[in-house]
Amino acid sequence: MTTPTSNTLPLADIHLQAAPGLWPLAWGWWVLIAALLLILAVVVYALRLRAQKRKAQKEAIKQLSHTDTLGDINALLKRAALTYFPRHDVAKLTGQSWLAFLDNQLPVSKQGFVAHEALWQKGVFSKEGLNKDELNACKALASVWLTNALPPKKASQSQSEVKDV
Repeated sequence: MTTPTSNTLPLADIHLQAAPGLWPLAWGWWVLIAALLLILAVVVYALRLRAQKRKAQKEAIKQLSHTDTLGDINALLKRAALTYFPRHDVAKLTGQSWLAFLDNQLPVSKQGFVAHEALWQKGVFSKEGLNKDELNACKALASVWLTNALPPKKASQSQSEVKDV
C-alpha cells in the first residue's frame, strides 16, 4: 500500500489586519466635539451675561446694610431702578407713584411699599425721622425689592411701560 502524499500548497499564514486606531477621528466625532464646544461657549457667555446683569443688584444689597436714613434707602432704590429700568420712566417718579412703581415690580405676595406709604413719607419729609424699628422695616422692604425685582423680568418691564402710558 502506498501512503498518500500530502498535497500541501506553499501558502502563507493568514494575517489579520490591525484594529483601526483612534486617530484620525471619524467625521461624526468631529461634529460631536464641535457641538460640545459650541454648547460650552454659549453656557459661558450666558453665565457671564447673568453675572454682569446682577452686579448692580449685588452692589446695592451690599450698600443697603450701610444706610442709616430713609433718604439714603430711597436714593439707593432710585439708583438701582435707574440702572435697570428706562431713565425717562423712573427719574420722574416721586411719592405715591414711586411707591406704586416699586410695588409693581414685585409679586403680589411681596408688595408693601404703598401699604407703608405713611411710614415712607414720614421718614423722608419729617424732622424727627424714623425710629430704629421703622427704619429696619423700611430696610427689609428695600431688601425684598432689591432681591426680587432686580434684574427685571421682560414682562415686568413691559408692564411698567404700559401702566405709565
